[in-house]
Order: sequence, then C-alpha cells, then structure tokens
Amino acid sequence: MKLAQPFVRLPYQFDASRLQQEISQFVDTDWMEHPSKLAGNLAIPLVSLMGERNNEFAGKMRTTPELQRCDYMQQVMASFDEVLARSRLMRLNAGAEVSEHVDFNYHWYNRVRIHIPIVTNPQVIFHCGDQAIHMRAGECWIFDSWRRHKVLNDSDQDRVHLVIDTSGSSRFWQTVRQMECFGVEADSPELNAKISTVPYRAGQPVSLKTERFNIAPVMAPGELDAIANELISDIDNNSDNNPQLALKYKELLLNLAKDWRETWHLYGYEEAGWIKYRELLGRTASQLDPNPRALVNASNQVGIKPIIMQRLINAALNVEHMDSYIKKSS
Repeated sequence: MKLAQPFVRLPYQFDASRLQQEISQFVDTDWMEHPSKLAGNLAIPLVSLMGERNNEFAGKMRTTPELQRCDYMQQVMASFDEVLARSRLMRLNAGAEVSEHVDFNYHWYNRVRIHIPIVTNPQVIFHCGDQAIHMRAGECWIFDSWRRHKVLNDSDQDRVHLVIDTSGSSRFWQTVRQMECFGVEADSPELNAKISTVPYRAGQPVSLKTERFNIAPVMAPGELDAIANELISDIDNNSDNNPQLALKYKELLLNLAKDWRETWHLYGYEEAGWIKYRELLGRTASQLDPNPRALVNASNQVGIKPIIMQRLINAALNVEHMDSYIKKSS
C-alpha cells in the first residue's frame, strides 16, 4: 500500500520483554522457511488460511495454535481493533537480509503491514525509499510497501518481528494521518506525548477479528477498473516508456475493464460466465510483451507486466472461493 512517506511510527509501545518470553517457547522446527526459500528468512504463522501452517493470502483467516499459546501477543494484536489478514512472527537470522523488492501482488493493493520488533539490535536496519531506520524493540511501525525496500541484519543476533497485515478501518487511518507529521525522529517531546503503553494483562479475555472475505470469486468491475486506471497512470507518468507500447497497454487495460463490466452485467457470479471471464483474462495476458520490463512504472521502476499479472490476471477470477460467498439454500 502507498503511504505519504516511507515510514510512520504508530502511537503504541508494547512490552518487548513479555513478547520475548512468549516467543522463547518456540524451537527451530516451529519456524517455516520463506516461500521463495530466501536464506535466513523464517516465519511462524499466527493468522493464516484456516489457522494452518501455510503462506496463503486468500481465504478464511483463523488464528493458529502457535498464537493461541501466546496470551500477550493476542492482546497486542487485539489492541488495534482491526480485521486482521495473514500475520506472523518473522525471523531474520544473524547476517541475513531481506533483499530489495516491492510488494505488488493483489494482497498488497489495499493492505499495510504493522511491524512490532521483539528481538532486535541497532545493527538491524530497515530501508524504504530514501530513508533507513532502526525499529526499536516494542515500538510500532508501518511502511510504504509500494516503494523499494530491504532489511539488513548486520549483527550476530537473530531479529524477530511481529508483523500484522490489515487494510485498516477509518479509525486506523486517522491515527496514521495524525502520526505522519513526526517523520522518523526517534525521540521528541511531541512524539513521546502521543505514545500509549499497552501492558500485559494476565487473564484478560481477547477477541480477534480475522478476514473471512478477502478475494472475490469474480472481481467487481469497479475494482478492476480502479486497478487498471492506476496502472495506466503509472505507465503514462514514465516518460522513458515506449509511447507506442504504452498506448497498446492502455488500450488492453481499458478494453479488459469495459468487457469485464459487460460480462458482469450479463452473468455476475453465475457459472455460465466463468468461461467468458477466463477468455478475457487470457486474451489480455497473451498480448503483453514477453519482456517483463518492456514498460516500467513511474512510481517505483517495477516492470508493468508482473504487476498486471499479479493484480489483475491472477486475482480477478477465483471461483474456487464461490462457496464462501454464496449461501446455498438447504
């Protein structure tokens, strides 16, 4: 998700020592390797598809047995009072890194990731856009995942963060707007006056809200149109793009949006329309240039083709989720 600046500190301070105590129960076999097998990048799912050990983004999200063993961690996550997407503990081993990248798949189109450091040290540096910071234990941060970002653990200690994904309610984003003016200053009287401590409360009941409906069987025409037009704007704003190819992609995306809406008006979610939707997606994908960087967007210099594939072609039709959306009469 795009933010006004690379990093925003949220006005919460958590008990890092209590969180450290809770994660001490986990052993090496509890940590899953990164889905792309990035060296030194490991995770423990806390909110996941059906509460199981997986890396999926879509479908009913539930708390995992690992989270249920961590009372304060549940309190921390509940304290935001938000609907939570896939969330986890993320470990970056000593000397390892998260290489520079941009998060552009469909999940990240409207979600932000909250970072709460649990085990860290000053040699762990998070880079995003033109800024670099150290997130201290117990602090709470979000960052702009649409900008290029990376993390370096240039120390001899493993780093562990609690990361929580959410799209955020209006309450959440009002808080973000209030905190944006402080930038990345580590300490200031004005900033410290905003920070609230969230202590551990033994025996406190917790209720977590987790995503149930996060990917539609058929993408709504308005959403597809919005994504297509954002991509067109990003193509147009890069003066280095080939003008003829840029025009071709613009026509492809606009045609997809218009024909998708026409098909939606005829079929909606009905199975009779699925083949039509597939044909539209296949036709669009087949006309994209083989070179993933034949066109590059202006905002982060990422090739447009992979973004089209992730945000539209692969996300617009997910009929395997139909039963979750349509209640059948008994």
